[in-house]
Amino acid sequence: MKPIFIHYPKCSTCRKAAKWLKENNIDFDIRDIIDENPSKDELKSWSLNYSLLLPKVFNTSGIKYRELNLKSIVNTSTDDELIDILASDGKLVKRPVLVLEDNVLFGFNEEKWSKALDII
Repeated sequence: MKPIFIHYPKCSTCRKAAKWLKENNIDFDIRDIIDENPSKDELKSWSLNYSLLLPKVFNTSGIKYRELNLKSIVNTSTDDELIDILASDGKLVKRPVLVLEDNVLFGFNEEKWSKALDII
């Protein structure tokens, strides 16, 4: 399975991550997070399979996060409630997202991505 790179094209961190993937010769499929936001099923699967802490999946620096005052909600809501919120708008999801066969990574961290992709 090729990694799936879920990004927001206008995001500078996403552009930096895409460049890094290309520089490291990683072949990947690409998906716009606005056009094809992670679905409830995907989020639920990722949460169960990779023990995600869903509050950490939120884009806490985003305008939408602040507009909806999610800071006061994310730590007291159930996983199902958080999944519903995350699936409602791609801009609420921390990006970029790298979906691997055995892992999913939120946000670009070169060290974590290198380890997950076995890049030395």
